[in-house]
Amino acid sequence: MDMEEYLRERRRLVDDALERHLPRDDTYPEEIHKAVRYSVFSGGKRLRPILTLAATEAVGGDEQTAIPFACAIEIIHTYSLIHDDLPAMDDDDLRRGKPTSHKVFGEAIAILAGDALNTEAFNLIARETLEKGINPVLALEIITEITDAAGLKGMVTGQVLDLEKEDQPCRPEELEFIHRHKTASLITASVRVGARLGGAGPSELEALTNYGMAIGLAFQIVDDLLDVEGGKEWGKVRGRDKNLSKATYPALHGLEASRSKARELSEKACAAIDGFDHRADPLRSLAEYIVSRTY
Repeated sequence: MDMEEYLRERRRLVDDALERHLPRDDTYPEEIHKAVRYSVFSGGKRLRPILTLAATEAVGGDEQTAIPFACAIEIIHTYSLIHDDLPAMDDDDLRRGKPTSHKVFGEAIAILAGDALNTEAFNLIARETLEKGINPVLALEIITEITDAAGLKGMVTGQVLDLEKEDQPCRPEELEFIHRHKTASLITASVRVGARLGGAGPSELEALTNYGMAIGLAFQIVDDLLDVEGGKEWGKVRGRDKNLSKATYPALHGLEASRSKARELSEKACAAIDGFDHRADPLRSLAEYIVSRTY
């Protein structure tokens, strides 16, 4: 399949939906709405919502039903990046080649923009459930999926441990725990949400869960590699992980072993969905894309 065309088309679907759902930047008070839109529309890959749509497609569901939920996941991801970049966290000046939110709007507005997005994601799910007559039990189950992935059982815990392990020894099993929670949990949830919206059965959901966790771990390893080797398109300052003495896969295992592990995880992801038909081809191509990306 033409992966570049597929990604462009799905990004457009997601961006158009985000454009409809988020208030305009001239909404009063303008500063917070400008800050929200600045980060949401800063040129992200939209990987997580695309995975949601691809998982829905893989089990024969309707992607139009999944788009609002996919957008909610992207909104949560964006909030996490805003907060991750703050001086109290990783203190990053650049994100996707642009000044980070707090560099443009100040720390207070950046924090509030992240808070607003985290809340708006669930507002979006609730509104769509009410307006489109989506099964409320399914909507609540999906909210549980997302909150487990983004909160204390997932992303927040991973970020806490990521901070705690700066300048500290880190065992391989501890690093995997960080990666599973900080990054792979929300990626896995993106896949599971799409599968559940598409009507996946238990065996399909289990296979897609294994797929999601494998590509989530691979994604973080590639991120660690790009911090060392990434070019201009990386959009961040290279070497930040080393400067912050972060626990990373290359730091523990070396560059070559990291590349090999990312490739192994990509293959594991594809093996997990081996029983799916051609409708899962986008997921297979995404597993390859994740380990070959340069930004």
